[in-house]
Amino acid sequence: MWDYLQHLSYWNWLAIGTLLLILEVFGAGGYLLWIGIAAASVGVLTYLFPALPWALQFILFGAFSVLTAVYWWRRQRTAAKPSDQPGLNRRGSELVGRQFVLHEAINAGHGKIKAGDTLWLVSGPDLPAGSKVKVIGQDGVLLKVEASG
Repeated sequence: MWDYLQHLSYWNWLAIGTLLLILEVFGAGGYLLWIGIAAASVGVLTYLFPALPWALQFILFGAFSVLTAVYWWRRQRTAAKPSDQPGLNRRGSELVGRQFVLHEAINAGHGKIKAGDTLWLVSGPDLPAGSKVKVIGQDGVLLKVEASG
């Protein structure tokens, strides 16, 4: 084992880097990408400087792994910006605060309103069909309403 470690070549590092990159393709979520790049970098350095001792190769591999991971983590944090469409996947949130006419009466706390071409389930005080209501909140697909004057 010691003999193998003392004679690591750039091919070994490139093979390790390639293996890690292949494993990344199978869904590691970006973690193995940076370690694979670090292994390939050590392979390039070992090609350029074939007399690098194996201990230094492993130290470089560890340092490159940490540096590339920290670089990507910092880049991801600075690249994150608030969405210009914050309600994109919350369909009913754009209805909060708007007024509608009841499509079906609210009986036992549940009824329906029509918003555009969609019927929405609503909860609120019992009211007859045709009454004006204001959407005051949302609970999943159920809109909370109150009587509007």
